[in-house]
Amino acid sequence: MTKEPTNEEFWDERYGGHGHGHIWSGKPNAALVSEVSGLTPGTALDLGCGEGADAVWLARQGWKVTAVDVSGVAIGRAVEHAADAGVAEAVTFERRDLSESFPEGRFDLVTSQFLHSPAAPVSADILHAARDAVAPGGTLLVEGHAGPPPWAPDAHNFLPTAAEVVTVLDLDPAEWEVQRAVEHERLQTGPDGTVVTRLDCTVKARRKA
Repeated sequence: MTKEPTNEEFWDERYGGHGHGHIWSGKPNAALVSEVSGLTPGTALDLGCGEGADAVWLARQGWKVTAVDVSGVAIGRAVEHAADAGVAEAVTFERRDLSESFPEGRFDLVTSQFLHSPAAPVSADILHAARDAVAPGGTLLVEGHAGPPPWAPDAHNFLPTAAEVVTVLDLDPAEWEVQRAVEHERLQTGPDGTVVTRLDCTVKARRKA
């Protein structure tokens, strides 16, 4: 029986399979830009930072960023991106498997952008840790796919709707204000190069001061 790759092995192979070429655009996620642009910069935790585009964008806006990813290959590229952008001093990159350990401390912003993986779907434990890492007055932003892609409709991974994310987060209304919990369509290029419509979800919540 073929052994399933670990989360780290899956993503290192995914990034490494492109040699030295980046697999993402180098631009920050649109949902991050839309939802965070009006916030006062402080400390930010970027979960699943990939090649660093979101972390670099946050640093350029004045945030002090801790950026985490399971792939050492991705982290290496992210460090280079931050250096090239002139924001290396504002971003601390960590290679970390969030299913095994989580960054310490509390942050004014905790953002999780498409923290999915065929090797290990995002768990309730990680979402709870993300929630608990938000400082009083801070913001939690979770962006993800809401269901399988058109090219793999039977994909087995659990890709929750916004309402399901809110349920899993188990936000105490005395402590939290859910500011946004919606699904929205987004164009994405599939493996064969065809542009398709994908359903994503956004959950944004503020921890009361």
